[in-house]
Amino acid sequence: MGANPQPATIIVDNTHRVSGLLQTPPEARACYIMAHAFMAAMANGLAERGVATLRYQFPYMEQGSKRPDTPKLAQATVRAAVAEASRLLPELALFAGGKSFGGRMTSQAQAVAPLPEVRGLIFLGFPLHPPGKPAQLRVEHFSKLRVPALFVHGTRDPFGSVDEMREAIQLIPVAARLQVVDGAGHGVPPGTAVSMPAWFNEYVQ
Repeated sequence: MGANPQPATIIVDNTHRVSGLLQTPPEARACYIMAHAFMAAMANGLAERGVATLRYQFPYMEQGSKRPDTPKLAQATVRAAVAEASRLLPELALFAGGKSFGGRMTSQAQAVAPLPEVRGLIFLGFPLHPPGKPAQLRVEHFSKLRVPALFVHGTRDPFGSVDEMREAIQLIPVAARLQVVDGAGHGVPPGTAVSMPAWFNEYVQ
């Protein structure tokens, strides 16, 4: 299983800190900073293929709330997680992203100002629009992304169809790729980790 995850504490600001799990397999060549911390199976799959992960929570999850944090606080949490990964694993190439809200906040943070040392973004089920509301697209920031992006997207995702996602990523001015997972809903099965390292490898050097 690569390596056992180790607890980490991520300091967001003077009043917020969140928990994380750092998993570093032997001879890791990259680190994926991913929201959320519950994605253990994905982290294990990547560890088996030489990719370290730092999984982390958002403040609202730490507090047991169902109401997501404001974009400002969520994006600050993304930045703090990236900074902590850089501190803990300075020798590794960094990638950032996550599932649903986590991926969306990562993309917005990157659009506002580049995440230091992050070479690419990876989204495991991007919430393109609310279910049943295709007119409410969340892509206004895509044109400001300046690092390569990989969107891993299920064919049954109610937050956006494959065709909608394929059209949306055309707004990104740098390399963006869509990896379709047949039969998956919002979020992708752990087995997807098998094919992801090839994408990492393109941007490690």
